[in-house]
Amino acid sequence: MKQLIETVDQSNSDELIYDTTHPLSTKGVELKLDQGVLLRGTVLGIVTATGKAVPVDKDAVDGSNKADCVLANDVDTNTTGTLVEVAYSSGSFNRKAMFVGAGDIVEDHELRLREVGIYLKDKL
Repeated sequence: MKQLIETVDQSNSDELIYDTTHPLSTKGVELKLDQGVLLRGTVLGIVTATGKAVPVDKDAVDGSNKADCVLANDVDTNTTGTLVEVAYSSGSFNRKAMFVGAGDIVEDHELRLREVGIYLKDKL
């Protein structure tokens, strides 16, 4: 938990967090294994059948087409066992520092993100 608090409190040069207009909240999310490295700022969707997170994909039909949260740290998913990582469940974020599944753009998921308390802004 100490690491989580330090990570949330620190200022990162990637400018993912836009400001504190909206409360910044986190949660634990179980990632699907063998996805390679997922970057901080990746928008995640949850596969309904497994409850595991993958990069959101607007064309998916397994539940992961609905944006749920934003990955808080870079993660290598090429591991074994269970992989639970920290993700932001609310806050204001710089859309230019975010990532989504191949073929998508962040704006494809903006309405859904707003519904779950994640607001996108353009960092100047």
